Amino acid sequence: MTLLLAFSLEWLIGDPSNRLHPVAWFGRWASWCESFLYDNNRQAGVVTWLFVVGAAFALLYLGHVLFGWLFDVLLLWLSMGWKSLFEHVKAVLNAKTVKEARVALALIVSRDVKNMKREETRRAALESLAENASDAVIAPLFWFVVLGPLGAALYRMINTLDAMWGYRNARYEQFGWWAAKVDDVVNWLPARITARLMLWVGESTDWQRLKEQAKTHASPNAGWPEVALAYAADIRLGGSVLRDGKLDERPFYGAEDARDVDAVAASEALNIVRSTLIMAALLAFGVNFVF
Repeated sequence: MTLLLAFSLEWLIGDPSNRLHPVAWFGRWASWCESFLYDNNRQAGVVTWLFVVGAAFALLYLGHVLFGWLFDVLLLWLSMGWKSLFEHVKAVLNAKTVKEARVALALIVSRDVKNMKREETRRAALESLAENASDAVIAPLFWFVVLGPLGAALYRMINTLDAMWGYRNARYEQFGWWAAKVDDVVNWLPARITARLMLWVGESTDWQRLKEQAKTHASPNAGWPEVALAYAADIRLGGSVLRDGKLDERPFYGAEDARDVDAVAASEALNIVRSTLIMAALLAFGVNFVF
């Protein structure tokens, strides 16, 4: 019942506005704690992470105890981002001009979009879609099945802190080390489940080549769904990108003769991800019903 009601809210409402979303409140709480606990070392990062997550989790546990299943439904709903994920990506893919596509893309990726061509905007949007299919939907579902609604909420907190602190720059390379490592651990299996499901939906048998290419990605997890979508949809993803004016050299993903990402290929890739998430949701329902 919890899963069904949470999906119903996600389908009908989607995410609340950024200002009102509990994840935004959590982000403000984390920033406030960072402001007085920050130091440029790993120990400070671990202590701050434990304080931020521990206090927030205690509050959520209290809500779980006091309000029961209704609170659990809200927890699971707000731990997912299915509807908003597709809305943001479709804004890029359906943009009438490359300028509009760049503006929409800048909301979902941390790349320099100013001089991107139309195909490049589509590739970037689909890579974001693939990665977040795991991070925003399948991983929360996985941890809900394993640990219940509080597990899904805990995952979302971990993922949020990685998004805030898990950068390899002067401020966060040491302080954000723990946030990044914990996120890597909790996303390890969901990312690979996502990749398997995508290949299955796309009727692809390229698991071995997927593993080889995923290892070339800077992230230990994000490469798996990105490469999987490239093979499942028979498209060319990856390639070097600009970040903060610097060239981030990356290989291309997918088969050597894969298609360029035109409008038709992008639409097909979008449908593959949607079918992948539906399959994941059905699996979650099945496992939750049995156990």
